[in-house]
Amino acid sequence: MSFAKIYTRGLLGLHAPLIEVEVHVSQGLPSLTIVGLPEAAVRESKDRVRSAIINSGFQFPTKRLTINLAPADLPKDGSRLDLPIALGILIASGQIPENVTDNLEFIGELALDGQLRPI
Repeated sequence: MSFAKIYTRGLLGLHAPLIEVEVHVSQGLPSLTIVGLPEAAVRESKDRVRSAIINSGFQFPTKRLTINLAPADLPKDGSRLDLPIALGILIASGQIPENVTDNLEFIGELALDGQLRPI
């Protein structure tokens, strides 16, 4: 599978709107692009997620990765999207089964060694 969708929640005042983390793995020069109005902390998650995946014994795909955070008009901040992004990459690259995330939502920061940190 080259596509995955993981569900998480954002913060908007007292509300926690649903956020879809869509990951597409395609041929092309190795790159990781995050779209959908990510704030600086979310853009920084690229390095945390890459290190966490590698240090957890998985392969980081050497392909073109596009990550869409939807809806685009909702601000996304903080490191709480690390876990859903990492899971999306692992599913889209075929390293874990896609059904492990069915009917679940994920939130969490990842340490460089792959451990889950509280948010």
